[in-house]
Amino acid sequence: MRILLAEDDTTLASQVKTLLTAEGRVVDVAQDGEEAGFLGSTEPYDMVILDLGLPIRDGISILKEWRAAGLDMPVLILTARDGWTDRVDGLDAGADDYMTKPFHMPELAARVRAMLRRKSGRTNPLFEKDGVAFDTRNAKVTLGGVPVDLTSQEVAVLSYLIHNAGRLISRTELSEHIYEYDGDRDSNTIAVFITRLRKKLGSDFIQTIRGRGYMVDAA
Repeated sequence: MRILLAEDDTTLASQVKTLLTAEGRVVDVAQDGEEAGFLGSTEPYDMVILDLGLPIRDGISILKEWRAAGLDMPVLILTARDGWTDRVDGLDAGADDYMTKPFHMPELAARVRAMLRRKSGRTNPLFEKDGVAFDTRNAKVTLGGVPVDLTSQEVAVLSYLIHNAGRLISRTELSEHIYEYDGDRDSNTIAVFITRLRKKLGSDFIQTIRGRGYMVDAA
């Protein structure tokens, strides 16, 4: 699942990115409002973490612009402002959740997980199918109760397919959600990741619809 983190505090941004990457997310960081507005408008993010006090453009104006353009990705606002009116303004502008700085990292991670589950229509953080269990809280995978060791890119592919279980996903869509903005997106390598996952999880866990893409059956 790919996340846009709009935060100008480089230390905080690095800490949040490290936290979310460890859970199998792909995170792009924007350090000012202009970059955040552009990336959010042009890239297919699964959710956005948006600081209100960004340089150049503030978060509220960016959020209003996204919503006016029909962009419906979940948005979690981060801000040092603690007045209730700021929370109301953010929610009324189209935010889905709100956190005030300073905050605890485990709470942020939990809110991100909850928002991504709601986006995919899932309520249970644990996905289980055909002996495979994927815990969205920590990106841990087991097969028949035995831990399975996956690379970060394999986790990214599996996470996106599972969050969209029951829906056909094309190679292009997968590549858009498992690489960072400045990464080398090669949709041809998707087939390599799928082959590796099948070797580790079973040949039938991920279905191939020839010429169209891949799918994991809903649990």
